[in-house]
Amino acid sequence: MIKLIELVRRNWLFFLLVTIAGLGLRFFFVFRYPHLAGDTWVYGDIAKNWLDHGIFGLTDNGAVRPTLIRLPGYPGFLAAMFAIFGREHYTAVMIAQALIDTNTCLVFAALALELMNARAAKAAYLLAAFCPFTACYVAAPLSETLAICCVAHALYYGVRGLKALEQDAPAGKLWAIAGLWNAAGIFMRPDNGLILPALGLALLVIFFRKTNKKQAIFAGMLLAITSLGPLVPWTVRNWRVFHVWQPLASRYANDPSEFLPRGFNHWVKTWMVDYVSVEEVYWSVSGEPIDPQQLPERAFDTRPEYEKTLAVIALYNQQLYVDPQMDAEFEEIARQRQEHSHLRYFVWLPFLRTADMWLRPRTELLDVETRWWEFRKHERESWFAMFWAGLNLFYLAAALRGWLGSRLGVAGVFVIGFILLRSFFLSSLENPEPRYMLECFPAVLALAGGAFALPRMWRSGT
Repeated sequence: MIKLIELVRRNWLFFLLVTIAGLGLRFFFVFRYPHLAGDTWVYGDIAKNWLDHGIFGLTDNGAVRPTLIRLPGYPGFLAAMFAIFGREHYTAVMIAQALIDTNTCLVFAALALELMNARAAKAAYLLAAFCPFTACYVAAPLSETLAICCVAHALYYGVRGLKALEQDAPAGKLWAIAGLWNAAGIFMRPDNGLILPALGLALLVIFFRKTNKKQAIFAGMLLAITSLGPLVPWTVRNWRVFHVWQPLASRYANDPSEFLPRGFNHWVKTWMVDYVSVEEVYWSVSGEPIDPQQLPERAFDTRPEYEKTLAVIALYNQQLYVDPQMDAEFEEIARQRQEHSHLRYFVWLPFLRTADMWLRPRTELLDVETRWWEFRKHERESWFAMFWAGLNLFYLAAALRGWLGSRLGVAGVFVIGFILLRSFFLSSLENPEPRYMLECFPAVLALAGGAFALPRMWRSGT
């Protein structure tokens, strides 16, 4: 961080004014659009039980039962905040997240400085400080803000480690720090572990380029140990409590004793590509009715399938939960749909899910209708969503220009590899949520900063 500190010292007024404005934007979201719902109460319940009973668990009919549906990172953060500021003090949590996220913008700038130059770092800091898509999540007591912070640090120290290896400089400390930040990111969201294979790929490139391969091997071993070692106590705990091998969190947020409607999940995966279907259908099960009119045409291939699907949904709407027999019927429909077109299931639908998560207006935490494209019903909200989508596209276009116009070398293999790996992984999920892509924004915003440094880079020939 020495280079960033020097840059801040030389441009202290710029960084001071941008920091104040960026913090103000986050406080605006905290006090104007606080979002406490859904997973907030799950995390909060685990945190309180951890504090009050020493059990990492959920409250069930007045009793506390152990759980493994969430990793301990964010519940641990909430437990610390509750211990300092009092139980249920979510405003303090959101203010703390606003401060953390503002500081994380400096890490974005440091990453841009390592990848490109000082002008890119200043631009990245400005873009990050005023980015509403990351800023608005400080007003939601969810793991996103801290996960982004961890990813940003892991990317930064990973890039520094790669550059040190290329220059034959001592890099053990950098690789250990990168691994520990990666471990912290995994504890916030398990899919942040994708940093490890992305960094491993870049290390592999260096391994084949260098004559002294021992340095690359040592770096890879150190990275793996520091990234995965902290998961050992959690894995042992899950084995002792639940007698299952679970080094992360369960894919569908279910404990081992809970029934998992795999057939229903398989069925939605054969047609679901957008966030509106996640809200209207996926999150309704179990407990809320499904409106068949909200299913898109792509959910049906034939008339008999249409009639059978509506019959199963009608049965579900009577009891509002999926039992094993009903789940088997969903699975049968899903298998038929998958057999009908493997190309659609394995290529086209994943592509559409990825496009939706990258390009959709990121208004899920604002007072904007999810069906934002229905202009006749809510014209002002629709125009605002269109503006939000354009702003999101601006960030992505700037990042693409910054990437294509810069010589990133092996560091680029790591950063771009992480974005591609995460996009590919998320495309395999049946519930495309825009927030899942936010962990890519440290890389996106750092690269976007490079787009505004290109003229100087061209003039200097670097």
